[in-house]
Amino acid sequence: MRGLLAKRLRFHLPIAFTLAITTALAFKYTVAEPRKKAYADFYRQYDAVKEFNAMREAGIFESVRPSGE
Repeated sequence: MRGLLAKRLRFHLPIAFTLAITTALAFKYTVAEPRKKAYADFYRQYDAVKEFNAMREAGIFESVRPSGE
């Protein structure tokens, strides 16, 4: 039983680090990068003033009246 923890750690620690790094890289390239690209594509075409005017005309804001009133 002497040295059992050190022996087991010597075996399992490199495996754990390898799996952790592999999982992090897989998440980065399958989830995070496509999400960043989708946000960049959305905001490249997004017009905040146009959205504000559409919401104002729909009557969403209490402090800003639609232009027809």
